[in-house]
Amino acid sequence: MKIVAGMGCIDDYIKLVKAGADEVFCGYVSYEWNKKYGSLFPLNRREVLYYNIQISSLEDMKILKKMVDFYKVPVNITFNYLYYLEEQYEMIANIIKDLINIGFNDFIVADIALILYLKERNIKCSIHLSGECAELNRLSIEFFNKLNISRYIFHRKNTIEDMKSCIRSNEVKNLEYEAFILNERCHYTGAFCSSLHCDEMIHLCKVPYELLRIDKNEISFCEVDKRIESYYKAIDDKDKEEFDIENQFDPENEYGSESEEGMEGSYFIGETGCGLCSLKKLKKAGITHLKVVGRGNSIENMEKDIKSLKKAIAILDNTEISETYEEYIKNKLLDGKCSGQCYY
Repeated sequence: MKIVAGMGCIDDYIKLVKAGADEVFCGYVSYEWNKKYGSLFPLNRREVLYYNIQISSLEDMKILKKMVDFYKVPVNITFNYLYYLEEQYEMIANIIKDLINIGFNDFIVADIALILYLKERNIKCSIHLSGECAELNRLSIEFFNKLNISRYIFHRKNTIEDMKSCIRSNEVKNLEYEAFILNERCHYTGAFCSSLHCDEMIHLCKVPYELLRIDKNEISFCEVDKRIESYYKAIDDKDKEEFDIENQFDPENEYGSESEEGMEGSYFIGETGCGLCSLKKLKKAGITHLKVVGRGNSIENMEKDIKSLKKAIAILDNTEISETYEEYIKNKLLDGKCSGQCYY
């Protein structure tokens, strides 16, 4: 199984490759697109301008291609917004043609209309069907096979049994299948999520929630108010705690920056989503690629994620350990510190 890692800027490419990534994926939004449509109508479900989550110039993409030529680790480019306006398809096709002319050929697409548009315009490229498209079963994959999809990316809600059934029932052989393995576990299915992922507001998928059975005869708005008040107090307390930690002074450092030990202690494997214990089942199901989500994540954490996943794959390939893989991962790799944010 190969590791596919998310990248926010071209400066991170070499670090991801050296950490052990077999592929990289990134977002590209051209100046022309931002000028006409702004960040609220993004190309790839990231309504962001102010931190490293998009590549925004064709010259940077040319530099990235030179890196790819040298390190031989391919880059896939995301165009996985759920839908586009009719007037936008021609601009998107021109952007994709520019990227193909540079030398990129693999694109992650969610919108079926865009896939058809590219096919009708005879724009030859490799299409990875995004998990945002929500391919759910073998019948939908049978339909998408007609569109010459080279890789299916299962969304976050597909169970391993779902994946296994889809892969084994697919009459088209030698296709690739990708599954989420680390980071950004979400209670939404991407195709049915209308949340923004922007600079100014917390992502809706990160707002905590609680499922309760409500008796319509005993609805208490006072109780609801108390819960809301408690929720916001907890957020304020957490923000204050994080602020205090960030502003702690290191006696050895007159400028008050964090010590290396403090920075190391902040990392936790799979804190926001983890599937390491399910690696053996994913392999048996036929998964060929494992997605480490990371656009916008710190490069230091991404390097650690990739190294941890690389180690987990090596453990799985060790025939002496493979029988007790899950137990070994929990005790040795995770050191018994499970995040509880399990994908599968």
